[in-house]
Amino acid sequence: MRIETSGLRSAIPLLTAAVAFVSGNSAAMAGTGMPTPWEMGMQGMVTEVGRDLSNFHTWLVWLIAAICLFVLVLIVVIAVRFNEAKNPVPSKTTHHTWLEVAWTIVPVLILIAIAIPSFRLLRLQLIIPPADIVVKVTGYSWYWGYEYAADQGGGFKFDSNMVDAKDLKPDQPRLLTVDNEMVVPVNKTVKVQVTAGDVLHSFTVPSFGIKVDAVPGRLNETWFRAEKEGVYYGQCSELCGNGHPYMPITVRVVSEQQYAAWLTEAKQKYASVDGTAPLKLATAQ
Repeated sequence: MRIETSGLRSAIPLLTAAVAFVSGNSAAMAGTGMPTPWEMGMQGMVTEVGRDLSNFHTWLVWLIAAICLFVLVLIVVIAVRFNEAKNPVPSKTTHHTWLEVAWTIVPVLILIAIAIPSFRLLRLQLIIPPADIVVKVTGYSWYWGYEYAADQGGGFKFDSNMVDAKDLKPDQPRLLTVDNEMVVPVNKTVKVQVTAGDVLHSFTVPSFGIKVDAVPGRLNETWFRAEKEGVYYGQCSELCGNGHPYMPITVRVVSEQQYAAWLTEAKQKYASVDGTAPLKLATAQ
């Protein structure tokens, strides 16, 4: 039988052009840290915690794949070698000491292999190093509020709302762009204190490897140290009502000089007009 391939050969250039077009547009649309079409793995990580998370995820994927393949091979062997035709008189063996020892020890070793790197990762996430900057983040329905402490050059707060699709500029991603971005300097330890003003929310920035719940009346903390300048996107990751999909997070990482200039501009832009004292952030116990 002859298979006609002329149509396939003629379609290859078109498929190549389509892939190049999609890839080119995806690269043009993609910010430094945001989801992209057909993305299979995690976003590019720019923090130590994020890289450890990504490496741990990769290790688990390979481990799970190996376990699934092993089980699949066992099923195939059993189906082929121990079917009724080849094994009309089944074994009535009920115990096998060494086999039972093996299927007890092997899972324990697998769990240890998972636990050791996960404990290291938890320690890295939960022990917050001395912070260069502290930002308090408050989740509301359905936007975010950011507060910068006065003793760190801030003393102001502002709200961050999603920009409607009709107001977007050509290079701004839909459902991720906000009117006021959180701004931090590169290679500085940023402690993020997270709470909520109404219902449960969750502050998540995938490229930083951070996700922390925002709970009314409670102050949760996390940290990151971004190692690359750029714009990084996240979203609320806790169902919080019909506006949940419209709570994007935008973090702009800039140089120290740009950050100092932004602080000066932000203090004028978000200056308090009610005569209240400068903002000071709480310390979680």
